Amino acid sequence: MAANLIETGYRVHKTGFLVLSQVFIRALQQLMRPDSNPGGPTKDSMAEVRRRFEALLDEDWRNVRDGHYPRSMLFRTGIRDTLRALPKAVLEFPRVIARARRKGYDDLPAMPHAERFPRYYRRTFHWQTDGWFSEHSATMYDPSVDLLFGGTADMMRRMIIPDVARATHDVEAPRILDVACGTGRFLDMLHAALPDARLFGIDLSAPYLKHAQARLAHVAELSLVADNAEAMPFADGTFDAVTSIFLFHELPKDARRNVMREALRVVKPGGLFAVVDSAQLDDAPRLVWHLEQFPAVYHEPYFKGYLRDSLPAILREVGFEVVDDRSAYVSRVVIARKPA
Repeated sequence: MAANLIETGYRVHKTGFLVLSQVFIRALQQLMRPDSNPGGPTKDSMAEVRRRFEALLDEDWRNVRDGHYPRSMLFRTGIRDTLRALPKAVLEFPRVIARARRKGYDDLPAMPHAERFPRYYRRTFHWQTDGWFSEHSATMYDPSVDLLFGGTADMMRRMIIPDVARATHDVEAPRILDVACGTGRFLDMLHAALPDARLFGIDLSAPYLKHAQARLAHVAELSLVADNAEAMPFADGTFDAVTSIFLFHELPKDARRNVMREALRVVKPGGLFAVVDSAQLDDAPRLVWHLEQFPAVYHEPYFKGYLRDSLPAILREVGFEVVDDRSAYVSRVVIARKPA
């Protein structure tokens, strides 16, 4: 009985936050790009979005029921966290709207040694203030993503935790690397689910890693490295599992392949590479309107190419064996292994 009440509360909480955030996001999108909504989505595509959302709720609850991660993880984000960030958001959103309207792709702070960062990285992704280059950006990133995806971002992220747990079940203190770990959100979830794992993160943004270090201060075995995932500073076969969350849609074609080759190199033979990223046209044809609208509103310069650059195909191209390919709301989950 108690479990049923908790499940009902969880579903009401997630559905309510999604509905409220959608109203806000639609208004924000119209302010950012009033000409970006020709025709609107079809009834079929909206029905598909609702079906995928319900399926995500089911899978998330089932993972908790089966013991893959603690129940407390279900309520870590939501309306309360977004409201806490609201004062900063009130100041932030007008700046984002203005930047989107003037197409301020390079509206970035002055940086010493900017040439150390790839050219594709030096942009105001999502029109966010300072791109990836300030503590302010790091502070605003998670609340903004939570709002954009209606509280489902963490739900989509944790869909690969069961895969990682199964792959490392027989390994004592497995070494797990999160590529483009950002503010450490997923590493925090991994620690809650796999407290004995030795966790590693790599990201190009020092401010985001500073935020991650503070978030993960309770993790005893943690290493965070500021470097380019196209040339990781790790020895061959270092990790039992490698993960990547919402990275590849923000990379140009060649960089996607470079990062995947590096993931193949640093994971052990037989080791796992688990990817969560945006849905693509070959796995979500009924979401085509939604997928094509995303880069029209937000600054995602490589998203159109990504939509047609199938993740399973790239993974096979660089040498992985793809063992699973499934949907998770508006994301795609691809699980691959390095040949033994």
